[in-house]
Amino acid sequence: MATATAAKKAPKAEKAYVYTWEGADKKGKRLKGESRAASLALVRADLRRQGINPLKVKKKATALFNSKKKITPGDIAVFSRQLATMMESGVPLVQAFDIVGRGHNNPAMQDLILAVKADVEGGTALAEALAKHPLYFDDLFCNLVRAGEAAGVLEDLLDKIATYKEKTESIKGKIKKALFYPAAVILVAILVTILIMLFVIPQFESLFTNFGGDLPAFTKMVVAMSKWMTSYWWLLLIGIMGAVYVFGYTYKRSRKMRQQIDKALLQFPVIGTIIHKATIARFSRTLATMFAAGVPLVEALESVAGATGNIIYTDAVLRMREDVATGQSLQLTMKQQQLFPHMVIQMVAIGEESGSLDHMLSKVADFFEEEVDNAVDALSSLLEPLIMVVIGPLVGGLVVAMYLPIFKMAAVV
Repeated sequence: MATATAAKKAPKAEKAYVYTWEGADKKGKRLKGESRAASLALVRADLRRQGINPLKVKKKATALFNSKKKITPGDIAVFSRQLATMMESGVPLVQAFDIVGRGHNNPAMQDLILAVKADVEGGTALAEALAKHPLYFDDLFCNLVRAGEAAGVLEDLLDKIATYKEKTESIKGKIKKALFYPAAVILVAILVTILIMLFVIPQFESLFTNFGGDLPAFTKMVVAMSKWMTSYWWLLLIGIMGAVYVFGYTYKRSRKMRQQIDKALLQFPVIGTIIHKATIARFSRTLATMFAAGVPLVEALESVAGATGNIIYTDAVLRMREDVATGQSLQLTMKQQQLFPHMVIQMVAIGEESGSLDHMLSKVADFFEEEVDNAVDALSSLLEPLIMVVIGPLVGGLVVAMYLPIFKMAAVV
């Protein structure tokens, strides 16, 4: 807690800017380029160190629209792998930051890496420098780096972090990929339905009016819905946007709502199984990584709780932490939560008895990551017929409603 408080109170790192410069080398050859630094003086000093006499240096004009891309968890994973590789190759930490930062194609990521580099260069410990950016480097990341610095094995810990981040992002990517296709198809179906209701059905209505006669009840209902949407489409749009905003606002601030939604997701057919397996994989991978780094089990469980990604498991891991702190074994506390499969509990029990808990947890993580892969593939095959079940009544129902009067008139003739 003291470390976290100190990190929050630490001064903010200087912001880096882009400067364009013109200069001459020792042979008098004219050179041009761009440099990223916190001030103009630092750019001039850096150029002189390279043997370039700066003749003109000015800050690059800021674009009217911000062209920076967001920093994604994938960017952090790649950064961790690059830094680990360079340190294993014997590149000094500050130089590794400089190489990785200047070589990144995302300006926002460049600023972040060079800001951390500036702190480290000024004598700040790497863990404390990273802790100044909690949006990108969470407690788990900082705790592992801190353990690596203390034990003198920072490059090994960075390699473990990189592997952990890559595995975690791989699972997330596969789940998103499996859900993207059905979500996109259903969204297109809804948009097509709205267009039919707003533009096509009114044309059919005028046609039916000219023919005369009484319309079937189903057609009347669809025509009434079309009239309402044509007159009050703006109210429907505001209602949908308002509902989405209220849901998002409440979800972020209501712990009870998050508990209910996460619990419902775990019980949902097929999807719930994938979430269970993915959560256990994250739990096992995170705890294995931290335990291998020498982080005490009680402290590790606190960080693991926030990494599970599901509030039901988060609360369970926090209860496990309290029990472990009182002297109970990890496998016994896991059994009491009734969330972990028997195989996982037995693997943990063997790991505790043999003194190889990190190795056993890694095996569990590997197994459940493969299970997630298989479940996602099965979900992709299952969703195709389910999509048709949704689209068929949605679009097909409108077509039937429009052609029922025609069939009725044909029967009379």
